Amino acid sequence: MLAAAIGLITTTATAAAETNHSPGKPKIASVVGAADVRLTYQDDDDIRSFAFTAHATPYTRGPIPTADGQSLPGAPNDATGTVKITHYAAQWNMTFTAEGQVDSMVTAPGYATLTAVITTVSPGGPDYWIGKRFGFSVYDAGKDKPRRSRDRVGFSWEFMNMTRNDAGDWTESEIGTSMAPAPFAPVVNGGYTITHADLPPIPKH
Repeated sequence: MLAAAIGLITTTATAAAETNHSPGKPKIASVVGAADVRLTYQDDDDIRSFAFTAHATPYTRGPIPTADGQSLPGAPNDATGTVKITHYAAQWNMTFTAEGQVDSMVTAPGYATLTAVITTVSPGGPDYWIGKRFGFSVYDAGKDKPRRSRDRVGFSWEFMNMTRNDAGDWTESEIGTSMAPAPFAPVVNGGYTITHADLPPIPKH
């Protein structure tokens, strides 16, 4: 069921991406698709999935003061969309999901980092995630043979965002906009499509 749902999401996302850069329209940066990934450092039977529908919306997320006393209507990496995390925990035979709202994104050809603030977590999931900003990275390796992908995903929790506090204890750091580790988790089912567009110039006052 999960694989079928991911296939449906991926097909829809790919169609949206193709529409996104139709002839005559300026490119708008985006990350779309869904996939299962594996953790190379953790040997288990869990199924971890990430679905992204993120689109750039530069200079739209609120005023930002500038050094000259003026303000901008937002930042060049402003973005909108959704992230959905699905984790099937084999040890307990249970699945939880979490969803978040995308607030920033930066792309390069075949690569993107984005952040999202978690808004909902299903029962049994880590409810302390709600309100947190998480970082994600996506590598789009291009079209591959059916049922094979070289795409990858990275995310900012577990071991990827740790720092030591004044007492010497390891704690998780806050995540700033568009910040994420390299895409370290290989995709095993599904895939992603990244449309790259450079960050646009700062609008004139």
